[in-house]
Amino acid sequence: MQRFTDKTVIVTGSSSGIGAAIARRFGEEGANVVLNSRNREDIAEVAKDMDTARTLLVEGDVSDPEFPERIIRETVDRFGGLDVLVNNAGVGTNGPLAEAEDDDIDGAIDINVKGVLRMCRAAIPALVGSKGSIVNTSSVSGTGGDWTMPIYNASKGAVTNLTRGLALQLGGQGVRVNAICPSMTRTDMASGITDNDELLEAFNRRMPLGAPAEPEDIAGPVLFLASDDARMVTGVNLPVDGGVSASNGQPNFAAFQ
Repeated sequence: MQRFTDKTVIVTGSSSGIGAAIARRFGEEGANVVLNSRNREDIAEVAKDMDTARTLLVEGDVSDPEFPERIIRETVDRFGGLDVLVNNAGVGTNGPLAEAEDDDIDGAIDINVKGVLRMCRAAIPALVGSKGSIVNTSSVSGTGGDWTMPIYNASKGAVTNLTRGLALQLGGQGVRVNAICPSMTRTDMASGITDNDELLEAFNRRMPLGAPAEPEDIAGPVLFLASDDARMVTGVNLPVDGGVSASNGQPNFAAFQ
């Protein structure tokens, strides 16, 4: 498929994992792709597999208040506009809230919440002009609680509800806003679980499909939400979770029979 020929897409946090898979998939479908990370060498590695004429590398941190305006400006200067913003940059925070430092809280909120808000704010004028779309990377942790991740829960819950609110606000201007909500995915961020056989087995027992996702499994739904195939879809937080959120919290009794 070439659903994004002559379209321009920004993917924040695209140096590895889910973001890199999303960026590569957009490139395969004909898009001009803007890669972003705090480390230029990392996004340069991803770009090796992509068409240099349709790829722009913009190093920077979404938690920097001045960065969103800069990446939008550089994108428009290079490609003439913006059609899709994928807010994928994010950090994970684990552990009891009572033991958290202010830096733990600020780090998650500055990137996972303020970064998304500022990127959306900066991109809206260009997206209104193109009748484009926003796809946020939230999480099943933003739609329900985790046992040990209250700060992360709070930050991704904000993204989930921002997605709904912006969809209401921007729909009349022709801009759609959706989010994906992955569960366990094999990335560096999740390696503490995926590299621990005991933890991974316990997690897989709760997942109807029985295994964590690969980054490429998340990319497909992102491109669907950004494409004209989803032109009547907005305000949706789409679980891409192997069925985890289908449970009401009961254990998988079949695993013990």
